[in-house]
Amino acid sequence: MDREKFCLICECRNEPFGNGLVLNKYDVRFFRCPACGFIQTETPSWLDEAYSTPIASSDIGYVSRNVGMSRVTRALISLAFDANKRFVDYGGGYGMFVRLMRDAGFDFWRYDRHCENLFAQGFDLDRASLSKEQSFELLTAFEVFEHLVDPKKELEQMVQLAPAVFFSTVILPDPAPAIGSWWYYVLAHGQHIAFHTVRSLEILAAKFDLRLYTNHQSLHLLSRSKISKTAFRLATTSKVLRLVSLFLRRKSLLMKDAADVTAL
Repeated sequence: MDREKFCLICECRNEPFGNGLVLNKYDVRFFRCPACGFIQTETPSWLDEAYSTPIASSDIGYVSRNVGMSRVTRALISLAFDANKRFVDYGGGYGMFVRLMRDAGFDFWRYDRHCENLFAQGFDLDRASLSKEQSFELLTAFEVFEHLVDPKKELEQMVQLAPAVFFSTVILPDPAPAIGSWWYYVLAHGQHIAFHTVRSLEILAAKFDLRLYTNHQSLHLLSRSKISKTAFRLATTSKVLRLVSLFLRRKSLLMKDAADVTAL
């Protein structure tokens, strides 16, 4: 399918949506789907250069985002999933989120094909191990969906690993901002190439027979099984996070992991 002519989500014919200066030197065309509102770039030939530094230097919110997402994820798992199962963080970056979740007592693993694992060494999955035989209760993918060259193919791989995907990506405002006028386009680092609406996520969910739960801002869950809407809403509400921290604590895996690493 011609990426520049057709929407990567619903396959309707795209419309030109403007140009932006990516990496401060590439004049890149952007396209918008009139049916679902999804915005995508032209074929992103600049990605090798963009990922020469996997975590962009402009991403100064990396630490606070991982701390915040670990709290939300702990709440969601405690309210809606089996906390004793295994979990995987897809596009796990430096491994900080996996380390935080393991420190909190959750058996999390990391997968990332671009970034070095600095904080969760020993808990990596490589491409060879990403098979249908792997079984995880939940897959997380924070600030990943806006990076995907082929969203449907990538989601297909995700749901082979787990029947539920909890992820973050900021929803496009309505009306869609002009290219360069919205902070989430972040043209300077060149890694954001796909921008969703709630409608585009609904269509993506339907293609894989998944249910969509969303706060209509930045947090979303795709699940094969029905999840309590109340549980999702509570898990993504700041007041509940404090209660989870107080009453649903688990035994940390930190000392066990440290012993395992020392024994190697």
